[in-house]
Amino acid sequence: MNGLFDAIKDNLFFVGELVLIVAAVFLIAYIFEKLLQKKNGINEKILTTRKMTMIGLFSALATILMMFEIPVFFAPPFYKIDLSEIPVLICTFAFGPVAGVLTETVKILLKLVFKSTSTAFVGELANFVIGCSFILPAVMLYDFKKSKKAAMFSCVLGTAVMTIVGSAFNGIYLLPKFAELYGMPLDALIAMGTEVNASIKDVTTFVVLAVMPMNLLKGVVISVVTMLVYKRISRVIKSGSSDSVARK
Repeated sequence: MNGLFDAIKDNLFFVGELVLIVAAVFLIAYIFEKLLQKKNGINEKILTTRKMTMIGLFSALATILMMFEIPVFFAPPFYKIDLSEIPVLICTFAFGPVAGVLTETVKILLKLVFKSTSTAFVGELANFVIGCSFILPAVMLYDFKKSKKAAMFSCVLGTAVMTIVGSAFNGIYLLPKFAELYGMPLDALIAMGTEVNASIKDVTTFVVLAVMPMNLLKGVVISVVTMLVYKRISRVIKSGSSDSVARK
């Protein structure tokens, strides 16, 4: 815990940026869900007691999965894949975008409690933003027509958006911020990519040859697993829920 508090103190400005980004994403999710409730003629609280319970459960599952990071051979060692978005996406499909964003947020907070940041919060911010860039487009499409085919297209859309957003976010913001917070030149990070793939020469090639395929691979795995398990457990996790009719 002391390590976490020291990291927060040393990177307070960056933590403030992180909080603002989380708030902005939550606002987007909230507005969309209110519009969806209006469209479906639903008049209820967005966060019911049951939803909060499910958010806690799926956040815990996501946190456990986040602890198991899988290195990829085509990216530097500080880039790893985790499958924590699987329970987040399931919760999002079942209970809506606000539940999904809150699950993503609680997952990050729980991870920081049990395992302090090793990337000056850059990795946690990346995980949150890239995760939300998957779940929000996916659930927005899925909510127009809840069917297996729609869910498949939703996962394809989420994977595509995550790949684009994740790649752009890394190249424009995360890589320079990571270098700044660690007091190293950006070229040093690029050099780590060059060691893995000689074709990586600059930020653009780093993103195209390392970040983009990693996000694409992550999106495909998350989509396949979610499609295999969602329908089997959705009726169980939504049984007794007042919004089970609206969210099938």
